[in-house]
Amino acid sequence: MSKKSNYSYVGIAFVILVFGIIFIPKIIDRVSEGDVIRDESRSKDVSTSNSKVKDTKQNKSDLVYLEINGEAKKVPEFSFTNQDGITITNNDYLGKVYVVEFFFTTCPTICPIMNRNLVGVQNQFDGLEDFGIASFTISPEIDTPEVLKAYAEKYNVTNPNWHFLTGDESAIYKLANEGFNLYTAKDDSVEGGFEHSGNFALIDKEGYIRSRTDDFGNPKIFYNGLISEEIGVDEDGIPQEITILKEDIAKLLKE
Repeated sequence: MSKKSNYSYVGIAFVILVFGIIFIPKIIDRVSEGDVIRDESRSKDVSTSNSKVKDTKQNKSDLVYLEINGEAKKVPEFSFTNQDGITITNNDYLGKVYVVEFFFTTCPTICPIMNRNLVGVQNQFDGLEDFGIASFTISPEIDTPEVLKAYAEKYNVTNPNWHFLTGDESAIYKLANEGFNLYTAKDDSVEGGFEHSGNFALIDKEGYIRSRTDDFGNPKIFYNGLISEEIGVDEDGIPQEITILKEDIAKLLKE
């Protein structure tokens, strides 16, 4: 080994010695005072396989978010009148887990099935103040607060957070098609004069649309409201989803 190499090693050792003399005591002082670098994971944007929502809770469930253009879908602002003549907005549902449907009281086909299923969901979570349902009529000219009140009584609605909502028709249709991505339209060629989705949307306490994933890891997005737990599987072989809706509501209530 050459003298030049020896000088290099001596120089490196000297630098390390100086670093230790200067900085090691400072590091020890910081550790003893608790002033060390903290794990920042709690303040980072934590996302599921489908979301970039800031997660500040340790008890977040495995339910994912509906995403539009890479952003988690949040319920837009709305303001309508309920069956008691009270103005209800999206802010009234903050802090609550709730289910959303679009229906009309004179519906001769799927709406009675949907609302009987929702009554079962209501009864499952009876007495819980942080659970609600939002039923938006798509026939506001007919479905006045008085009509909605009678309809709620007919279906034995007992949850004070189950609001049957009416108001400006264009605002309701925009909310359905753009806000919740639940198809709704007038169609004189179909029975009842309206065409609408038979699905339910599930909303978390912060106002985000949530769901579980399917067998392929894709978000289900919505829950089929047209098959009861009693029937189980319909004539086309489609299984009911009320049970999994109840399970997912319970998960969100724990968040």
